[in-house]
Amino acid sequence: MNLLRTLATVSGMTLVSRVLGFLRDAIIAHLFGAGVATDAFFVAFRIPNMLRRLFAEGAFSQAFVPILAQTREGEGEDATRRLIDGVAAMLALVLLATSLVGMLAAPWVIRLTAPGFLDTPARFELTVQMLRITFPYIVFISLTAFAGAILNTWSRFAVPAFTPSLLNIAFIVGACVAAPWFDPPVKVLAWSACAGGVLQLALQGAALARLGLLPRWVWAPWRVPGVRRVMRQMTPALLGVSVAQVSLLLNTVFASWLAPGSVSWLNYADRLMEFPTGLLGAALGTILLPSLSRHHASDDPTGYSRVLDWGLRMTLLLALPSALGLALLAGPLVATLFLHGEFQAHDVLMTRAALIAYSMGLVGLILVKVLAPAFYARQDIRTPVRIAILTLALTQVMNLALVGWLQHAGLALAIGLGACLNAILLFRQLRRRAIFSPERGWAGFAGRIGVALVAMGLVLVMVVPPLPWWLDASSLARTAALAGVVGAGAGTYLAVLGLLGFRPRDFSRRVG
Repeated sequence: MNLLRTLATVSGMTLVSRVLGFLRDAIIAHLFGAGVATDAFFVAFRIPNMLRRLFAEGAFSQAFVPILAQTREGEGEDATRRLIDGVAAMLALVLLATSLVGMLAAPWVIRLTAPGFLDTPARFELTVQMLRITFPYIVFISLTAFAGAILNTWSRFAVPAFTPSLLNIAFIVGACVAAPWFDPPVKVLAWSACAGGVLQLALQGAALARLGLLPRWVWAPWRVPGVRRVMRQMTPALLGVSVAQVSLLLNTVFASWLAPGSVSWLNYADRLMEFPTGLLGAALGTILLPSLSRHHASDDPTGYSRVLDWGLRMTLLLALPSALGLALLAGPLVATLFLHGEFQAHDVLMTRAALIAYSMGLVGLILVKVLAPAFYARQDIRTPVRIAILTLALTQVMNLALVGWLQHAGLALAIGLGACLNAILLFRQLRRRAIFSPERGWAGFAGRIGVALVAMGLVLVMVVPPLPWWLDASSLARTAALAGVVGAGAGTYLAVLGLLGFRPRDFSRRVG
């Protein structure tokens, strides 16, 4: 498997999903704006979405993929099938129980996660109603992520990378077509989330069936060999992944006490941040975890270290210009994507502030997605958990210090700074334990990237029109100007790298 080609495939599919995600957000902003109704939906959807990350993309994948890879390498096809069947049944039982409890306890969940909503009974009640609608989403999307973990282990990366597009399509169709039939219309977004979850599960279930790996139901799945081991690994993994999610949840708690629209401004800024983190961070984490797990299972520390070195270089090569671009183009991006309909100039300014703050931690957010799998692949979940807990505590200290000064943007900045600290501590542990040995040439590599970043920044400062122009220009003019300045910045960065000797073939790496 060629890692660079695989990264291009996964990133390409993710790009489709992200573009559809921006279209989705633009439509939501146009139809519903940034206010009481959208705040209610974003809170209602964030909770099951958070649990999805805990059960599936986070803790579950970290515990399951290394054990699945080890079972496949050492115990053969029959043992692997039994493990898949048992884990699928166990996961389904846990998810169904969690969803039922969440629906019944919705009012208490909102009291805990958005206490500021209690001051407005109508907003509180609407949030509760939509949470009850969205909670079953956790069942569909977590089983989808389970299927994706299997497909990724079998090096079938394209389908899982494309699957999130179906959720965005469901939101777009629901908002544009079905909203008038709901009262209030924003409720269509909650039902669209569930529909998107069903579509995603159906697509990946079909992909598993083509491989002959569609899970079969197992009674008493906890008795299947390997299932208890996965569940034991999930316990610390849940704690570790929950740290990041709890941090976001606490941000929602803080934001619920701030000016109306604060939750929405943070959400729109976070969506823009998810573009590079998904396109690069999630893609790298997806392809690195199975590869690192195979090297560890095969007792190949040299190959393991080389794969991780490649991941770190790709992160800095692509994440640093993304962070710089987001910071310098925050206003143009928000205005071009969202400034229409109910989304006003004031919303642009507030979302821009949050996006600039988030961009300070973009590199850290992506590095965590590359460094943490280095521990998970070795079935060491406790180390990143301890680091994540320390990071959570320090992030909340920063929240308290920054929210009074910067309001909602202070919450975004605390998240970013916490991610940078998390990445530094993870890297320090890898080096201290001699798990990772950097390959030669890092000093020259970093120096050339620095020169290219300076050139890119100077070009953007010179060619980007001032913010008032973006607020007054037509949608077509903003779109054309944004395409031009993004092209100028990216073109400058790539041209300077080319002049300094960078070539795509230098980053091509094959793994078994």
